Amino acid sequence: MSTPTAAFLRFKNRRRANPNRSRTLKPWYRNGTLMTGLAITGVLVLIGLLAPWIAPYDPIHQDLQNALQPPSAEHWLGTDKFGRDVLSRLIHGTTIDLRIGFLAVIIPFIVGTLAGAIAGYYGGWIDTVIMRIVDVFFAFPFYVLVIAFVFVFGNGEASIYLAIAAVSWVSYARIVRGEVIVAKQQDYVTAAKLAGYSDMRILFRHIGPNVVSQAIVYGMSDIVMDILAIVTLGYLGLGIAPPTAEWGSMISDGKEFLTSMWWQATIPGLAVVITSLGVSLLGDGIADQISPERRK
Repeated sequence: MSTPTAAFLRFKNRRRANPNRSRTLKPWYRNGTLMTGLAITGVLVLIGLLAPWIAPYDPIHQDLQNALQPPSAEHWLGTDKFGRDVLSRLIHGTTIDLRIGFLAVIIPFIVGTLAGAIAGYYGGWIDTVIMRIVDVFFAFPFYVLVIAFVFVFGNGEASIYLAIAAVSWVSYARIVRGEVIVAKQQDYVTAAKLAGYSDMRILFRHIGPNVVSQAIVYGMSDIVMDILAIVTLGYLGLGIAPPTAEWGSMISDGKEFLTSMWWQATIPGLAVVITSLGVSLLGDGIADQISPERRK
């Protein structure tokens, strides 16, 4: 039976002790799921970054004389009820939705990971308090809480960040807490305590790298939830204030013309589906790389 000290030394030198470990992992460029997700997400990110240069028109410019025009050589996806170019608004909406979707994950990831790590490591009353707060948030549907917080904070991009952060952190806390509870029972943690290392060093230097991968994988799926939340808020008129181009508001504006000009609502909806698919595949590919034992 190995001693805690021996286990700790193996943990500290695991790469040196097994130099062929990395060779057992599938190269990332051979992971079809990861590469597909990277391709889709990469194209969307590129469109978002280049939106000011590739959009043919100003997305907020109104031309009421040319309102509700069908697709043509001049306007590839036609114009909306205010005469704005639908393609230009779709391209600029990519910037808004992707930016909020990716950035809105950062705050809940940090807060939830820290809260879950502290709750799992120390246990006792600290764990009880944190997890009761988590249970309260889980008692309500995600979108209901987000909408409620947006009402409190008001419309705007900053309010969406705060609303999503106030709701999403609980999922990361629960995931990381469970991983830390398992990890702190390992021999290398016992050896680190016997070596006199501080709790913060053990938690963030030794336990942290071994448990954070699950939170990272969840974060990719959380981006999809955030994008759907942004679109939902825009559809309900609670998201980005008009006339800023955003997919949810485009779907809301186009729904009244579904029978005559179906593309005005359908194309932004397809953009949401494609984005969700790309990010989901990217997250699943990352999960395969981080956890190779998942692969058959």
